Amino acid sequence: MGLQEADAADAGFGARVKKAIFWRSGSQIISQILSWVVTLAVIRLLDPKDYGLFAMTQVILNFATFLNGYGLVAALVQSEDLVSHRLRQAFTIMLLLNGSLALLQLAIAPLAADYYDQPMVAQLLRVQALLYLSTPFIAIPEAITARALDFRRPAFINLIAAIASAAMALVGALSGWGVWTLVFAPMTGFWVKALGYMLVTGFRPIPSFDFSGTRAMILYGASLLGSQLFWIIQSQSDIFIGGRVLTPHQLGLYAEALFLTQIFVSKFIPPLNEVAFPAYARMQKDVSRVAWSFCKAVRLLMLISCPIYLGMAVTAEPLVETLFGQKWLEMAPFVSILALAMPFMTLQVMFAPVSNALGRPGTTARIAAIGAILMASAFLIGIQWGAIGLAWAWLGAFPILTIVTARLAGGPMGLRAIDLIRAAAPGLGCAILMAGVVLVIDRLLPPLAAPIRLAILVPAGGIAFLAALMLCARGTLMELVRLIVRRAPPVQAPA
Repeated sequence: MGLQEADAADAGFGARVKKAIFWRSGSQIISQILSWVVTLAVIRLLDPKDYGLFAMTQVILNFATFLNGYGLVAALVQSEDLVSHRLRQAFTIMLLLNGSLALLQLAIAPLAADYYDQPMVAQLLRVQALLYLSTPFIAIPEAITARALDFRRPAFINLIAAIASAAMALVGALSGWGVWTLVFAPMTGFWVKALGYMLVTGFRPIPSFDFSGTRAMILYGASLLGSQLFWIIQSQSDIFIGGRVLTPHQLGLYAEALFLTQIFVSKFIPPLNEVAFPAYARMQKDVSRVAWSFCKAVRLLMLISCPIYLGMAVTAEPLVETLFGQKWLEMAPFVSILALAMPFMTLQVMFAPVSNALGRPGTTARIAAIGAILMASAFLIGIQWGAIGLAWAWLGAFPILTIVTARLAGGPMGLRAIDLIRAAAPGLGCAILMAGVVLVIDRLLPPLAAPIRLAILVPAGGIAFLAALMLCARGTLMELVRLIVRRAPPVQAPA
C-alpha cells in the first residue's frame, strides 16, 4: 500500500495526530479561501439562471451521493487490520455502486428535465455522471492515508486539485461557457484528486470479485445511511420543489442567497462539532457537566455568529452588490430573510455531537426525520408565494425545528429551556441592538456607492455590538476575551 499505518501504542502516536490535524485543517483553510475567491469572481461573470440550472442538477447528485458507498471508507478506517485484498474488495463494491449510479443518472436525466421543464438539465446530468466514476479512486486511497494519519501529502493533493478546479472555473467563466463552467470545474478537481491520491498511496485499482468476508463492512456502511437520507430530504427539498415552479433565474437568486447566508454554519460549525464530540464523550458520566459545557459553547457561538447573521440581514443590499455585482441585486431580499433564520440553524446543528456522545444516535435520526417532514412541508406551503416564499419557509419552520431539537436532545443531559435561553440571550440580544443601530445609520446616509456604504455600516455595526456587550453582557464579553487571549481555559466548576 506504500504507507505505514499509525499505531496508537506507538510513542509518537500523539505527535502524528497533532501533525495530521495541522495538515488537514491547514489545507482545508487554504483551499477554502481559494475556492471563495474564485467563486466570487465566477459569480460576477455568470448569470443567476446558470446557478438555477446547476442547482436543479445538484438535487439529483446529492441524493445519489449518499448511496455512493463512502460509508465503506469509514468501515475500512475503523477496522482492526487492513489488507490489500480487503481494499480491492471495497474498491470493487464502490466501482459497482458508482457505475450503477452513473447509469441510473443517464436513464433518469430526461425525466428530470421533464420534471423541471428544462431540457438543458438532461444534458448537464449526462455529463455529471462522470463524477461518480472518480469516487472509488478517491475514497480507497483516502482510507489508506487516514489509517496512516498521513495528511501532509493529501493536503498538497487537495490544494493542487483546488487550484485546478479554480483555473477551470475562471477559464470557463471568461470563455462564456455559462452553466457548463459549474459542471467542468468540480469535475476537474475530482479527477485531479483521484489521480494524485492513486500516485501517493501506490494503490493499484485491481478489482476483486471475491466478496467473502465483506458482510460486516457493508453492514457498517449501510448503518450510516439513515440520518443522511433524512438530511438530504431536508436540505434538498426546497430546490426540488422550487425547481418545478420557478424560472432558473429566480431559483438561482434563491440558491446563491442560501449559499451566502449558510457559509458560517456550513463551513465553521462542522469542524467545531468534530472537536466537541470527543469532548462531550469524555463527560458522558456527568450529564450536568455536559449541559453546562453545552450552554457555554452556545453562549460563545451565538456571541460570534449572531452579529454576522443580523449584520448580513440589515446590510444585504450593499453586501450583495459589493460581492456579487449589480446584476445580483434582486438577491438582497432573500439574504435579509434567510440570514434571520441562520441563528436557529446554528443552534440546532450543535445538538448532534451531544446526542451521539451520550450514546443516543437514535435521537439524531429522529430529529433528522422530523426536520425532513417539517421543512419539506414548509417549502410546499412557501412556494405558493414564489421564491421569496421559500425564504420565509426557512424563517417560519427552523425556529420550530430548533425547539423540537432542544426538547428531544436536551432532555437526556438535563438541559432546561431557561438555561438555553440565558446562554443565547447575550449574543442574540446585543446583535438585535446592533442591527437597529445599523438600520438607523443606513437611513441617515446619503446615496453612496455600495462598497463605501458597506465600509461605513460594517465598522459602525461592530462598534455598536461591542458597546451593547459592554453595557448588557460584560461578563460574556470578558469570557470571550479570555478564550482568545489565554491558551489554557479557566478552571470552573459546573453550575
